Amino acid sequence: MEEALKQQPADCIKVVLFGPESTGKTTLSRQLARHYNSVWVPEYAREYLQNKWNNERKTCEPEDLMPIAIGQMKLENELAQKTDSVLICDTDILETKVYSEAYYSGTCDPILEAYALKNSYDLYFLTYIDTPWEKDDLRDKPNERERMFKAFEDALIKYNRPYVLLKGGKEVRLKIAVEHIDNLLNHKK
Repeated sequence: MEEALKQQPADCIKVVLFGPESTGKTTLSRQLARHYNSVWVPEYAREYLQNKWNNERKTCEPEDLMPIAIGQMKLENELAQKTDSVLICDTDILETKVYSEAYYSGTCDPILEAYALKNSYDLYFLTYIDTPWEKDDLRDKPNERERMFKAFEDALIKYNRPYVLLKGGKEVRLKIAVEHIDNLLNHKK
């Protein structure tokens, strides 16, 4: 199981879209992948939990977190081999850790936590809560956006992760993200 959570070496810059539900992470991930003619790693939890909802009418439970983390790392490791420029990650397992602690009394599986802290990325884009909250089968915290945003930002600060706060509309966020990724790519050369 631990091997499945391990980040494999890759010859690309890795950036993560990070933040609470319904803050534009997937939209921006797609835009960035298109802009750089690269690949993006979708959020595995969405597919996994949508299937669970469709088949069982159940939402996320603590026992789902490890399969979600393993699925996320499998996708990331596979897709990281398909680019040598930039890999856009719609999420990472640090996000799974934040959700685990927010939903399940401050707890997180110690193995999941260890790899969430061990895996590394070049930059995080923390998406702010100034986008409209959109209801779907999985989103459930429309009234806790500020608390959830703080949990995400606190994790980035606590674990000393390099991040840029993204606020504003889609075009503004894309422009800021591109500037920062371009800077990383220029330093990679």
